[in-house]
Amino acid sequence: MKARMLFATGYEEVEALTVVDLLRRAGVDCLMVAADDEESVTGAHGISVKMDEKLSDVSDQCDMVILPGGIPGVPNLKANPKVEAIVKAQNERGAYVAAICAGPTALGSFGILADRTATCYPGCEGQLMAGKHVTDPVVVDGNVITSRGVGTAIDFGLKLVEILTDKKIADDLADKIVYKR
Repeated sequence: MKARMLFATGYEEVEALTVVDLLRRAGVDCLMVAADDEESVTGAHGISVKMDEKLSDVSDQCDMVILPGGIPGVPNLKANPKVEAIVKAQNERGAYVAAICAGPTALGSFGILADRTATCYPGCEGQLMAGKHVTDPVVVDGNVITSRGVGTAIDFGLKLVEILTDKKIADDLADKIVYKR
């Protein structure tokens, strides 16, 4: 299985790196992709991370595309036509798209949530553009997975592990990191 986390300047470090870490621990090939084609991307709290790929170099499909939250990370993702194109193409072919915190508002602005149930960071509901908003920590509606924020990053990451591998692997990983679900 292959996933891509799309990073834009101002991403939320905990959300992005927790998910990448959990997916990699579970054996998922999770690539960190620079939406702005830089070698490294700096998060909302000044942490810079070296990327695995540049978005303009992506030429193959993957099983899941993931958007982290963060300000100004999410507005930067929304404003990038390459991000919009890859996320829409992923959704149109029925592959997984996932987002956390303010990230689901990007899915909304790309027209992906109109008939879906989704969640997001408190206060972002007005930008969600979802068919139905709920406050569950993680929401799965078909091929779309959304989550609320830093406090739900482990739940979100483990759900993505479960979806891309299986529940036993996700449960075993939760035990290994001493996380009670």
